[in-house]
Amino acid sequence: MKPLEGITILEFSTMITAALASMMLAEQGARVIKVEPSDAGDPMRYIGARKGDISSLFAGCNRGKESIKIDLKTEAGQAVVRDIASQVDVVIHNFRPGTMDTLNLGCDALRAINPRLVYMAISGFGTEGPLRRAPAYDPIIQAHSGMAATQGGDDSPAFIRSLLCDKITAYTACQAVTSALFARERTGEGQLIDISMLDSGLFFMFPDGFQNHALLDKDAIPGGMLIDILYDLTLTKDGGITVAAANQEMQTRMLKAIGLLHLLGDERFNTMQKLVENLQIFRDLVAEKCLEYTSDELLALLREVEVPCAKCLTRDEVLAQEQLTANDSIAEIDHPHLGTLRIVKAPPRFGGARLEPSRPVPAHGEHTDSVLTDFGLNSQQIDTLRSEGVLG
Repeated sequence: MKPLEGITILEFSTMITAALASMMLAEQGARVIKVEPSDAGDPMRYIGARKGDISSLFAGCNRGKESIKIDLKTEAGQAVVRDIASQVDVVIHNFRPGTMDTLNLGCDALRAINPRLVYMAISGFGTEGPLRRAPAYDPIIQAHSGMAATQGGDDSPAFIRSLLCDKITAYTACQAVTSALFARERTGEGQLIDISMLDSGLFFMFPDGFQNHALLDKDAIPGGMLIDILYDLTLTKDGGITVAAANQEMQTRMLKAIGLLHLLGDERFNTMQKLVENLQIFRDLVAEKCLEYTSDELLALLREVEVPCAKCLTRDEVLAQEQLTANDSIAEIDHPHLGTLRIVKAPPRFGGARLEPSRPVPAHGEHTDSVLTDFGLNSQQIDTLRSEGVLG
């Protein structure tokens, strides 16, 4: 039995945040019903490699769900959703603040008919303040959360080329939903949860990215940034590797392995604090020595003395590495519309066992009739709603 079996989630979303959060909950056993517009559905369906109305990006954020088409701008469509919401455990959306209220599907309206409902509202910037209604996509939040400044520096910001803030927010939302469900077990009451991408991104970045912005007293001493110490590419004869000798003991083992142990007697490097203060000089000396080795030779030397190091793998090499096979991380499944689909299994192991993939990613509106039947509508009512343009 999966941990969240018996929990039903109603999802309203476009793009990543709410979709990925509810997919993770679906992987853990929840039933997730994704409500999509009748016209084209979630725009993520059409971004990147795809077959028909399912892209690989959409598949990576929406497996395990049922899809229904409803026109939420109609009163009849809103009434159908309210009826479903009265019977589910969780509603999750990532619309701008106020949007769900204009559709008569806000937290107050739905919790009035279902006090046990956990209502998760994800926004870009929050529900108050000058940016509350501003559109927010991942690079916008990377810019506002300090993520871009951390990557490239305050004067030369650089973006992480991944939808990182979207995904961080999704993980935060997923964890908050399960906490609220646990609280409901004790109190019998659901609650509203508000999460912004900005807060999620900043919370994620703050411990290491804002090390010199946390201690505010005048006697606080600024220090070297951990990210400046750890993240570097070490060039070799035939390429480069990354080395993370993050403490003095590891530095000693590394220097001994490559024949630079004498540097530890140098006044510039004989304590970790001094090493950090003279980090660039130290790195230049180590870099010159590393050019005498090939990548494989250097990796072998460092692994022998248990210094963390790695070759930066290509995407193909990532998928082919033996460690993922040992972890049972990757699966290939047969999808009725996409054919053979490669997926990454949900990371958590419950009771030591990997969760098997849930139902395939749905086609647009694939489950409209079956879901509405489950929630009490008969075939004549469904046909009438469809003829009126309420259902797709």
